[in-house]
Amino acid sequence: MKPLLYLLFFIFISSPLFAQIKHLNEGEKPGTGSIEELDWLVGYWTGTGLGGECDETWMPPVDGNMVGTFRFWSEGKLVFTEFMNMVQEGDTFYLKLKHFNPDLSGWEEKEEWTVFRLVETGPNTIWFDGFTMKRLGDEMQLWLELEENGEKTTMEFSYSKKKQLGF
Repeated sequence: MKPLLYLLFFIFISSPLFAQIKHLNEGEKPGTGSIEELDWLVGYWTGTGLGGECDETWMPPVDGNMVGTFRFWSEGKLVFTEFMNMVQEGDTFYLKLKHFNPDLSGWEEKEEWTVFRLVETGPNTIWFDGFTMKRLGDEMQLWLELEENGEKTTMEFSYSKKKQLGF
């Protein structure tokens, strides 16, 4: 029985979803990188995730900030949006965002953001603590680790780059 459990554990930790998520240890310094190197992210992306449809836009960096928006809808109904900002801070950057309901009421308190600290960057890839973005050609995959009631799950988003903003 133990060999079977070890085999299942090895298969689990070797799975592509598990391998895509990285973390910083408590007290660990964030990775280094520059948002000026993220030109591969700029543009309009559409696809699926969270059991519905999504789109995301990213603008080029200005003054150490790279701003983006995210929209999620299911069965033709808007569920929520996000306002995102990648912020350069010295030799690292982080992603901070706020969630909004369709009526623009926020999920986070006024002075609070959801923040993802940088773990590392690679060619066309950003690993934040619990969130990864990877581009391959005109496709992009995102992996987001969510925790609810002490259980962690990894959500995958699949996007395609579009030439224009859909109009």
